[in-house]
Amino acid sequence: MQSIKAARSTFLHATRRQIGRSQRQLISPSKALKADLVQDLYLKELRAYKPTPLNPADSDGHVHKFKAPAAPQIPDEGDMAKDLKAYEEQKVEVEGQADEGAESKVEQFFEEDEDFETPPPH
Repeated sequence: MQSIKAARSTFLHATRRQIGRSQRQLISPSKALKADLVQDLYLKELRAYKPTPLNPADSDGHVHKFKAPAAPQIPDEGDMAKDLKAYEEQKVEVEGQADEGAESKVEQFFEEDEDFETPPPH
């Protein structure tokens, strides 16, 4: 009888262990749910990255120094009245109009070339 009790207690003890293991396996995340090793390394390095502080001297040789442009010259006003009168007396030229007494030449844009040969019909 004692041997049956001992066997029974050993059996119960072993099944509890296996049930405990299976429950732990169900609770623990599978390999598919575990974090990606590469992602972990990337995030670790990203968090540890400290950018180097920028100095104003770092831009030397890469950026030109600012130089204000030269002030524009003021036009000479002495000739303005003479230039304005010459401008007003100028004859207006319009493209496509003929001079007085001459006929205007009309260009034919859609004329066919005389040298063009039409291909024979098939």
